[in-house]
Amino acid sequence: MQMYLLALNPTDSVTEGFLPAARRLGLAVTVLTDQPAAHRAVTGRAYDGVEVLECPVRDFRAVVSRIAGHRRPDAVFSNSDHLQVQTALAAGYFGLPAKDWRAALRTKDKAEMRRRLAAADLPAGVPVRAAEVPAGHEPATVPELAEVPFPCVVKPREGVASEDVVLVTGRPELLARCAEIRSRRPDDALVVEEFLPGDLHTLETLGDGGTRRVLGGFRTQLSAPPYFIEERLTWDTGRPESVVAQVLAQLDALGVGFGACHTEFVLAGGRARLVEVNYRAIGDQCDLLMADLLAVPLFELILRVHLGEPLPPDPWPEPARAGCLAYPYARTAGTLSAAPEPEDLDVGGVRLAYRPLRAVGSRQPVHHTNRDLLGVVRATGPGQPAVDRAVDAFVASRTWEITA
Repeated sequence: MQMYLLALNPTDSVTEGFLPAARRLGLAVTVLTDQPAAHRAVTGRAYDGVEVLECPVRDFRAVVSRIAGHRRPDAVFSNSDHLQVQTALAAGYFGLPAKDWRAALRTKDKAEMRRRLAAADLPAGVPVRAAEVPAGHEPATVPELAEVPFPCVVKPREGVASEDVVLVTGRPELLARCAEIRSRRPDDALVVEEFLPGDLHTLETLGDGGTRRVLGGFRTQLSAPPYFIEERLTWDTGRPESVVAQVLAQLDALGVGFGACHTEFVLAGGRARLVEVNYRAIGDQCDLLMADLLAVPLFELILRVHLGEPLPPDPWPEPARAGCLAYPYARTAGTLSAAPEPEDLDVGGVRLAYRPLRAVGSRQPVHHTNRDLLGVVRATGPGQPAVDRAVDAFVASRTWEITA
């Protein structure tokens, strides 16, 4: 069977998750990408037997043409935030199982997501007050901004990885931040929305078009304002069913149901309000940890639904282990002059893995986003206190040094 995987850069989800899973399923894989050299440069077994073809994957017409002129597809799949609409349209063109391209667009376009949820008038949800600042427009020309209270959050309408997401406390700061973001991305529309106080959580789901299964979720620890860098994610086992039901109702309003979905929401006073919906599996190695905790072939199951197979009917057992991920990150710009090597440890029953994300000697500015992450500490163990102690001890005993 032939699967086409649409990708930009080669992520851990691709190299450690989906490509090995496709190999185990016996799939012939063709990667379509606008960065073929980056994929061909990956060492190890990930790309053994994998065909890599250059294609402008952000254009669904080019994707359809490339596939049609190559080999008949049995599945078209992507785990990229940027490529869900294109993947859905291409898969639909060939009559293959796919996400609804309209739902993929609603989740990618944060302004449209807010409009859709507000129109749904859900009983448990209070709409998030938000305004869109179109590309080429000044904030002062958008009357809806007057309805957004301070503090508020400015973000690109279709951004990812907390890039250019910032908290502002007053109108002068709002105008200054919009101008600053526009200087870097003049062609991008912005969204200004009310700040949602409360604890940040995720909900991870997987659907086959008829059945949707809640896989679990994480509690997210963020950096101090005004930025939103993810410092630690902890596997969350204590969510009330009423909270899960609120999140699922909002996903239903957006049309989300097929395939993997990673949803971020703020919980306060028993009310769950969406921050954003990433219509793909969670990344930054959270998917690898989740597969370990669930003790199911997670990546294979995600690919199987795109091949038209139903999810297994049997209930999955609750994870018997705890887990978390910690992300050392750069606070200042400069050259990474010292950092730990990859490690795999067993500390009192806690399995811990560290993987660097930046090479020693690399130099880059500070983005105040997840782009500043230096590495990932991933750990599972018999209980959360033991996992937390092992992760804290590892981070405290290693050095990440940045020189100007």
